[in-house]
Amino acid sequence: MARLNLLEETRFEKVPVTVYSDQTAASVAVAKRIADLIRTKNEKGERAVLGLATGATPVKVYAELVRLHKEEGLSFRNVVTFNLDEYYPMHPDSEQSYVKFMKKHLFDHVDIDWANVHIPDGTLAMEDIHAYCLAYEQKISE
Repeated sequence: MARLNLLEETRFEKVPVTVYSDQTAASVAVAKRIADLIRTKNEKGERAVLGLATGATPVKVYAELVRLHKEEGLSFRNVVTFNLDEYYPMHPDSEQSYVKFMKKHLFDHVDIDWANVHIPDGTLAMEDIHAYCLAYEQKISE
């Protein structure tokens, strides 16, 4: 009984959740939030830093961001990106590479400075991976 009372008194954090009618509506909403962040940062002369994922889920988000760039002038000049992962070992021109994926779905279609694009290097020697990962985390922190 005491355990039940403890649970009743404990407040759990509630994560805000929005349910959308379909994937397209969700993707447009997420892209709008990203675009709003980019525009706000641009207006302040600051860089927007984005953590990006690959796979099927964000493809429509990236398509909407490309549309916003081409049709509404959303600029990616002050955007810095960090991708979450890359296959290993993997050459960036390989069909399965996340570098190739990101170029195909986003980077080749917007005005981002390639120096601001950070994707883990899948070509490193095994003994260099640990130091590279530490440096990658440091870049994210900075």
